Amino acid sequence: MATEHPLAAAAGAEILGAGGSAVDAAIAAATAICVVHASSCGLGGGGFALVHRADGSDFALDYREQAPAAARPERFAPNGRPEPALLRTGGLAVGVPGEAAGITMLHRRFGRLPLARVLAPAIRLARDGFSLDASPHLRREVERSIGLLAADPGLRGVFLAPDGSLPGPGFRVVQPDLARTLEGLASRSAREWQRGPLAETIARAVQAHGGVVSTADLARYRPVWRQPLHGSFRGHRIITFPPPGSGGVVLEMLGLLRRDDLPALGPGSATTLHLLAAAMAQSFADRARWYGDPAFTAVPVGALLAPPRLIALRRGLSAVRVPTPRTTLTPDAGTANVSVVDEDGNAAAITTTINTAFGAGFLVPGTGIILNNELDDFSLAPGVPNVYGLVGGEANALAPGKRPQSSMAPTIVLAGTRPELVVGGSGGPLIISAVAQVIVDVVAYGWDLADAVRAPRVHDQGVPAVLVVEPGVDPGARVALERLGHRIVEQPALGASSAVGLRVDGTPVAAADARKDGGGEIVGRP
Repeated sequence: MATEHPLAAAAGAEILGAGGSAVDAAIAAATAICVVHASSCGLGGGGFALVHRADGSDFALDYREQAPAAARPERFAPNGRPEPALLRTGGLAVGVPGEAAGITMLHRRFGRLPLARVLAPAIRLARDGFSLDASPHLRREVERSIGLLAADPGLRGVFLAPDGSLPGPGFRVVQPDLARTLEGLASRSAREWQRGPLAETIARAVQAHGGVVSTADLARYRPVWRQPLHGSFRGHRIITFPPPGSGGVVLEMLGLLRRDDLPALGPGSATTLHLLAAAMAQSFADRARWYGDPAFTAVPVGALLAPPRLIALRRGLSAVRVPTPRTTLTPDAGTANVSVVDEDGNAAAITTTINTAFGAGFLVPGTGIILNNELDDFSLAPGVPNVYGLVGGEANALAPGKRPQSSMAPTIVLAGTRPELVVGGSGGPLIISAVAQVIVDVVAYGWDLADAVRAPRVHDQGVPAVLVVEPGVDPGARVALERLGHRIVEQPALGASSAVGLRVDGTPVAAADARKDGGGEIVGRP
């Protein structure tokens, strides 16, 4: 079990120890992480769940938020020009939450213990509280977001000192309203959430902040079972999340490099990093051009990943210059993550989000629910970037009832029938590059999970035209990359990943990421 916080890992391990399934443990850890990393995810958001069963069957559940029926593009251009700020804070930024419906549907299919037992650790954390000092990531987000928190009475009451200042040492985050909401979800499933008084409270709060989510939107929402994507890399089978997720983007990055002798080129070498950056930029360009909600647009994943196309694109990834991505096709052709594997070979990965820190910037009174600002993941207009600098196209244009593109990419790598790697991440588009690099390090270089998660990363999303590197990238490689034409920008941490797997002898191994409250890993049952 690997998560982004020790308390969440302990929650998942508790449920495994009580006889729960891998999915029970993943739900327990995911709901707990959304208590201790409340700035990242929670019942006001949505997510993806990827499940692999020891019998070889694979499942993908999409409970991503969707645009409300009244969320028309003209609402976000009040003066005739797009105003991206309206997608980032306030009621108009809120998508219809899917978290509660997704959790209950996932549990109904794969759960072994009662839902009340599975949610008990998260309920306990919310009711009894935890020291903010034990969650450095949340403390940093509180410090960065103090203006946002201070402006909302609900957020201010939970995350700031009584006088509205930053909390001091020993401050405890206590969320009794959230505990009661989770208890209600455990006892009454998602029915009240979608049709009862709670739905009315959520809609009323959104509308009070200028938004358009209605009780009808909440009643209409349904999670969607999707067909997982399957690919391969260096003899390993890969299972990952389909559109509107970005598993296909990960597969494209890997596919562009599948014929390269990466061990000979060397991990962290200038040539390896140059080719990796070029593969990232090309894959992000295809994501911007083609990816969206498959209910609204045909996403040609098969054509994008077709071997002849990838071979042709790879020829253009020059080792002596920075290539320009190509997004044409021939006619035939910004979160928290939990990864779980059990000794029987069952695996689950859940990635869940409210988008940016503290979502839309307000808490639903009396519920403890922080609502998402997921509409920022839509393409508002050509050339208008979202908060992560990503520029999308018509495939991801805002429309009523539509689910936005997502960078979330929970992924499972099989060595034969053994789940060698179960991985996902947080950090917006940094998720995609982090997941791809962890896979390369484990599969191509044979590294253990801890080294793969810990290794310095790079990120190139094409737009803006910069190669972002972590401080640990070799200085000599950086100089060589600059000579090749890369504009280098250093950033302390590029996303956070959590990974688990089974070794050849069947023993489990786990690795959490020090970039975000590392130490959220437990091996074996307690």
